[in-house]
Amino acid sequence: MFAKLVDVLFGCRHARYSFPVTIRGAKARRPEAATLTGTYVACLDCGKEFPYDWQDMKVITSPERHRERLAELAKHAA
Repeated sequence: MFAKLVDVLFGCRHARYSFPVTIRGAKARRPEAATLTGTYVACLDCGKEFPYDWQDMKVITSPERHRERLAELAKHAA
């Protein structure tokens, strides 16, 4: 808990990201951030990885909200 508080106060702002990377094939190591969409970006300052959505062209900060949005889109498509 103390580590989370320190991270909130003094942690990285994640302002600079790498170019999106898409993982193809099952043999390659798949980062946890890429499990949601298959594509991820990394913070250039601290190295933390985040899922990336190519459709919206933005970093996914809330995986739960992204899953809800996908479910809603699937419901409208059916």
